[in-house]
Amino acid sequence: MPRSHAPALSLLVLGLAPVACGDSTASTTASLTTTGLTSATMPTGTATDPSTSSAGVPTTSAGSESATGSTSTSTGTTDEVSASGSDTGFKFDTPQGGDIGNVETDGPAPTCHVVDDMDAIGDCDKEAPPDSFEPEVQWSWGNQNSGGSSSTPLVANLTDDNNDGSIDLCDTPDIVVVTGGPIGGKIHVLDGATGVEHFAIATPVDGFVTPAIGDIDNDGLPEIVAATPGGTFLGPSALVAFEHDGALKWTTADKFNHDQGGAVALGDLDNDGDVEVVCDDLVVDHDGKTLFIAPEQALWDIVFHCTATVLADLDGDLDLEVVLGQAAYHHDGTVYYNDVSLKPGFPSVANLDPDPMPEILLTNNNGITVLEHDGAVKFKDIKPTGDNGTGAWFRPSTVHDFDGDKLSEFATSSAAHYSMFEAGGKVAWTADVQDGSGWAAGTAFDFLGDGIAEAMYADEVELFVFDGAGKPLLSVPRSSKTLIEYPVVADIDNDGSAEIVVVSDVGYDDLQTAPTVQVIRDKQDRWIQARRIWNQHTYHVTNVREDSTIPQYEPHSWELLNTFRTNAQIEGGALCKPEPPM
Repeated sequence: MPRSHAPALSLLVLGLAPVACGDSTASTTASLTTTGLTSATMPTGTATDPSTSSAGVPTTSAGSESATGSTSTSTGTTDEVSASGSDTGFKFDTPQGGDIGNVETDGPAPTCHVVDDMDAIGDCDKEAPPDSFEPEVQWSWGNQNSGGSSSTPLVANLTDDNNDGSIDLCDTPDIVVVTGGPIGGKIHVLDGATGVEHFAIATPVDGFVTPAIGDIDNDGLPEIVAATPGGTFLGPSALVAFEHDGALKWTTADKFNHDQGGAVALGDLDNDGDVEVVCDDLVVDHDGKTLFIAPEQALWDIVFHCTATVLADLDGDLDLEVVLGQAAYHHDGTVYYNDVSLKPGFPSVANLDPDPMPEILLTNNNGITVLEHDGAVKFKDIKPTGDNGTGAWFRPSTVHDFDGDKLSEFATSSAAHYSMFEAGGKVAWTADVQDGSGWAAGTAFDFLGDGIAEAMYADEVELFVFDGAGKPLLSVPRSSKTLIEYPVVADIDNDGSAEIVVVSDVGYDDLQTAPTVQVIRDKQDRWIQARRIWNQHTYHVTNVREDSTIPQYEPHSWELLNTFRTNAQIEGGALCKPEPPM
């Protein structure tokens, strides 16, 4: 791949609020740049809403078993550090946490467990003031000495922070970050409120493969599934599973081929109540036993053997297909479609036309392709921005309503530009970025609750948040040669307001110029509350409940939210959609 040197940037430094991370590598030296925004005077936490659980089928197992045997050693507790920056402590949106609202006007307080089945998404009532972009670094962790990260950070509850004997939604979410490269990668579990490292897993993993988190064995506790060291010249990788406390659970006998990177995905493929694990073309059960290995996709370029497999019900029979992009397979390994004329790449699944069935959005070296749910080509290999060059379009995409027209668009990078496209491929806006080196993805979130999602992209030197017209709302310095990592948005500290999590690694001068993990919030915590989970690279909300349980029958995301690689808002214990402006 072509490699370009990243120039240094000169950025306006805003006031940053140092937070004690309890780690010698913790840093709060990152700078933020905002564009055309005024400071708000709204009291801290005004835009928060009492809600703790989101989509999910009620379950008696989740959060009901003791997290015995945990190796958590966190010293940053909810009594010590306030996520809102005030001296009142956390505003947990649960009965055990503090601010539970007015029961007479707001209804019963949410519980510590998921309360709905993701089948009745209501309207969002909360909206933040239009000037609610006064960002700051809430906390940061790690540096070049502790290892950078080129893997998408994940969010889930893995530790019993309130010491009540259960791991549930009343606990502070944790961030899972993988440091290191394909040989000596290490999984770290950090406290979402403070950045304190709860523990690191000693077993080495491939630091370029994004893990997945979910309760794969129905014991009420989440597991982490990653890849063993491999890729490039190291050979294939196996899958390796860990308990919530880092204890080794199993390693697969079979392996999958990949180059630099990849991503694990979880789903109940056959609706039998047991979770399957997929990475590239390898499909195993919840015990790590191989169910099938799909034929390797054809036409891989020599250094572009990397994908993020999607699990989706393409044919409407409730079970899930394994979607590689060029091909898709039924849950039993039989072919659903296979078009070897397509270059392999990164699939996303969403409804991109008037019919009710989903489409497969495929981004690869040849550009953008959209397939019907049965694999028939709608359009193929378009390059709307005109960008060319090796790897220019080989990047995962994001789906959301970016302009408030009640229709979903998609966004992706093309090396020199990050662009939002109408469903038919027409460019709606484009912004200059610097990412000629790799394959980074993006995300989006409606921080203001106004029905228009802000797009996010982290290139070689900066994290950008763009408004509905593609103008930068803020930028945060970071460094990376970029693989398929991207920033995520979640309520990582249970304070009722969304935060952004972005990682950094070494750049082209082989120096890491930003902390390994940075968490960005609005100074007054006015951003709308997001779910408190992001469990895998191909996250699309309905693939996982907020308590890390995996649905036996996954609701169709394209019918409920029609988003991909973006998070949803929650209010009153359930998912909601903001009403776009008239």
